[in-house]
Amino acid sequence: MRVASVRAFLAAHAPDIAILTVEGSSATVVLAAAALGVEPARIAKTLSLRVGADVLLVVMRGDARLDNAEVKAAFGAKPRFLDANEAQALTGHLFDSVPPAAGATNTALRIAPERLAGLSAATWVELCRIT
Repeated sequence: MRVASVRAFLAAHAPDIAILTVEGSSATVVLAAAALGVEPARIAKTLSLRVGADVLLVVMRGDARLDNAEVKAAFGAKPRFLDANEAQALTGHLFDSVPPAAGATNTALRIAPERLAGLSAATWVELCRIT
């Protein structure tokens, strides 16, 4: 996803949300937290998973780890991470673990979790444990 597509989506669905541009990269939880001046727990990281026949994008707090037992209980199968090729083919961009970027490695959003879920039509499911 490129900044232009994030900008277009926000213009159409949430024009009150601004894209933040930071110096350097925000491509990891640690880098994003430092760049945005927040603790890692406040960074939203995204994991792309295959669970049985389904593909899921899971957004979770930056200091949490995926709990395989919780995923299996919620979705009926053990999760596995998509490889880079599969993630790119299904989502249009590579996902492994990223903060809430806005189309580039030095852009991000300040958005409440509830708003993010609403804009993406997400469902809340407890899948992680705090490290």
